[in-house]
Amino acid sequence: MSTVPLIPDTAPFSAEQRAWLNGFLAGVFSRAPAANSDLRSPISASAALTPLTILFGSQTGTAEGLAKKAAKEAGKRSFAATVLDMAQTDLAKLAAEKNVLVIVSTYGDGEPPDSAKSLHTALASASGTALSSLRFSVCALGDTNYTQFCKCGTDFDHFLGKLGATRVTPRTDCDLDYEEKFNSWLNTTLTALGTGSAPAESKIENQKSKIPDSDPEPTYSKKNPYPALLLTSRNLNAPGSGKQVHHIEFDLANSGLAYEAGDALGVIPHNCPEHVAEVLAALGCDGEEAVPAPDGSTVPLRRALTEFYDLGKPTAELLARCAIPTTVSANSASTTTPASPHHVVDVLLQSKSENPHSKIPTPTELVWLLKRLQPRLYSISSSPHAHTGQVHLTVGAVRYEKDGRPRKGVCSTFLADRAQPGNTRIGVFVHSNKAFRPPASGDTPMIMVGPGTGIAPFRAFLAHRRATGAKGKNWLFFGDQRASTDFLYREELAALMHDGVLTKLDTAFSRDQAEKIYVQQRMLEAAAELYAWLEQGAHFYVCGDASRMAKDVDLALHQVIERAGGKTPEQAAAYVQQLKAAKRYARDVY
Repeated sequence: MSTVPLIPDTAPFSAEQRAWLNGFLAGVFSRAPAANSDLRSPISASAALTPLTILFGSQTGTAEGLAKKAAKEAGKRSFAATVLDMAQTDLAKLAAEKNVLVIVSTYGDGEPPDSAKSLHTALASASGTALSSLRFSVCALGDTNYTQFCKCGTDFDHFLGKLGATRVTPRTDCDLDYEEKFNSWLNTTLTALGTGSAPAESKIENQKSKIPDSDPEPTYSKKNPYPALLLTSRNLNAPGSGKQVHHIEFDLANSGLAYEAGDALGVIPHNCPEHVAEVLAALGCDGEEAVPAPDGSTVPLRRALTEFYDLGKPTAELLARCAIPTTVSANSASTTTPASPHHVVDVLLQSKSENPHSKIPTPTELVWLLKRLQPRLYSISSSPHAHTGQVHLTVGAVRYEKDGRPRKGVCSTFLADRAQPGNTRIGVFVHSNKAFRPPASGDTPMIMVGPGTGIAPFRAFLAHRRATGAKGKNWLFFGDQRASTDFLYREELAALMHDGVLTKLDTAFSRDQAEKIYVQQRMLEAAAELYAWLEQGAHFYVCGDASRMAKDVDLALHQVIERAGGKTPEQAAAYVQQLKAAKRYARDVY
């Protein structure tokens, strides 16, 4: 058996990096000619390390971060792991793999992340047994507040199995509180992949040859948020607006937290005291009852419901405990339709109303049947180059009425109504999103489409470009309801235009005329110039609502390329795909 050199323990690499490099060498020397056989080591790496590819599809960076975490763990367990964005692979490359972990999120209405769409489409349309040599497992990320929970991960799991791949462990579906389930899935799957697996050649390609990120964990994170002082919370809308968008500023001085334009900030919210009081009243409790907190400590019920547990969409376990049906019987309606209560308080009130003799859960039972209250992620609207020691957000307060009850967005109204500038400290952490960054070169043009609060990251991009002296052209499409009340950051944008940082500003205020106008229409009106910018190498960015706006903007982009570029729909689609492959088309959508 031929042997290969190993990276010594004294080399300046982490254990994960050494494992990866040893795997790389194993692959190289397994294909090396016999003339190189004089390069020997008493230990054989090729017999010890199992090649493993970790595919991720990520919209905001969560799946990418988990893929890197998986690679670190795999490196400790005799795998030569490589991390690969789904946009960098296809069916043919997958067919050459032996062991694959798939970590993919779902966003919007069950859609795959942008970087995963091409592979998703290819696998969906493929047939046969092209992947019969592949062993795999899928970890699906999602949010149970959405109907199509984890649909993208479900799709990939089905597609791979359909094409003959062997599922080594069942798919795991993770909600927002994903850490425990992800860790369990990873441990079980790595164990299964390592059991009885014959040594295989390490297939190293240029696009995959990256050492897994081994940067140390930050001091402050989702598990240990930094208690940042709220400096500013001011309404950006003028009187008479139908909206309430707040400009938020936090103090990060001396925190050690670092971010870049394009990242998001995780904010730890508290539930509204009025909402908590409604739940307590439905339970018949005064709030002083002792209940378990998620960390195992004991706290008063009122505090638990305020700080630790989600009072929004009820869990299936709570619905079952309170005997609440999740569908309307076909006998009582023409079709079977969802009838799940909207909030936890609705479950308790409905249970008391429909089942007056049933027992309402005890306080301890209730908290065990609730999800943990999760942080909310907001696109950062500041640049560390321009706003030293601070981080800014642009947050729209969510308020609506349903079933005769006023409803509130948990975190948005916490920031807008209850947090007190200069007094309140709020837990925050940085959520990196490396897929959404200003161009590396300051000379590259940018086209940004950000209606409403979607302007947030582009305020950061423009501040970054001004602070760094970038010379590239910048074009912003902004829209909202009315110019007189909803023109967010109007003075700032005017100053950027005056100084030449913002080259073009096109606005669409939907309710300032009889016929509603949106940003995608402004794009079509400027099709020739927009296409010219793209031909000059411009990067195209979109931020905002995924369900409608982002889809409409994407359609408009295709139409711009067809009209101004003289292309067929198929050619325009290929042009857009090339933009994505070159990372010149990026979206931060939700």
